[in-house]
Amino acid sequence: MDLIYKIALTFIKNVGHVTAKNLLGHFGTAEAIFKASISQLIQVPGVGEITAHQIQNREALKLAGEQLQFIEKHNIQVLFFLDANFPRRLRNCFDAPILLYYKGTADLNHPRIVSIVGTRKASAYGKMLCKQLAEALKPHDVIVVSGLAYGIDVTAHQESLNLDIPTIGVLGHGLDRLYPHLHKQIALKMLKHGGLLTEFPLNTSPDKENFPKRNRIIAGISDVTVVVEATSKGGALITAEIANSYNRDVYAFPGRTIDEYSQGCNFLIKTNRAGLLNHPKDLLYYLGWDDLPASGPDAQLKIPVGLNDEELQIFRILQQGPAMVDEIALKTNLHQSKLAIHLLSLEMQGFLTALPGKVYRLN
Repeated sequence: MDLIYKIALTFIKNVGHVTAKNLLGHFGTAEAIFKASISQLIQVPGVGEITAHQIQNREALKLAGEQLQFIEKHNIQVLFFLDANFPRRLRNCFDAPILLYYKGTADLNHPRIVSIVGTRKASAYGKMLCKQLAEALKPHDVIVVSGLAYGIDVTAHQESLNLDIPTIGVLGHGLDRLYPHLHKQIALKMLKHGGLLTEFPLNTSPDKENFPKRNRIIAGISDVTVVVEATSKGGALITAEIANSYNRDVYAFPGRTIDEYSQGCNFLIKTNRAGLLNHPKDLLYYLGWDDLPASGPDAQLKIPVGLNDEELQIFRILQQGPAMVDEIALKTNLHQSKLAIHLLSLEMQGFLTALPGKVYRLN
């Protein structure tokens, strides 16, 4: 059974994600790795004789067998790095795990996934923002991801459930336990309308060093990370930093300079590590998830009067849908500096909107 070899790959001593991916790239399947000879194994970068002997040791397969019994008994999905059901956004991250354990109903490759993170000591202000953010996201078919911790995390999950938004909790331990135990009831609801996800096998305790690893999954599985409240140090800032390293969008709500739990958000905004959210609906604007312009024959007729020939040319290009500035320049044959003037003029007149990534669309 190939699954046992996939699980066993995560139990080989001194074989981390990078070496495991090198092995998979060389041999093609997890099963082929365990059936390879010592001489074949040491040809792989990062694999010496000691590691090769550890691969051939039956201990990893024994531990995998124990995992497999638990997985089958509790209907847990195993998501392997090379399989189609593995989260594709996470697969693109350089330090993605090679295997995940998942129990739930939500699609981890859903078109729109938002991570919401923050302090464990959420204020009334932070909880209000979570509620408003969930309400703003509700009409736009999203999945909300967080870490099921105290404070902002559990508030984001609860507000999502209140509005029937699927929500996924990423855990810092195995699926044979729940931390904090106080959140058991909300976790059970999430299993029916979202899910629980972890890279950690059973018998893994919620140790401190697991949570930064958990945070990279929160950042990597989503399109965007939103920091609601955060101190100057803590997991939320780590998640934001990781999301930035993945070239993912990060946004934060500002707070008063004297508020301890806004220090982290204000720092992220000040240092250009996060975009500013004055209102939850700003997130939809930045991501281009707010209402799209009308399409079809009627929309083609709604051309503003008073545009010059070059502005009219830009307008007609954007009638076909959002476009990057380089694409517009190519189609209009306009120099970048002149195009920038026309785009700014059209934006100031309220005809178009500038989106992240130098993308423009009609209003």
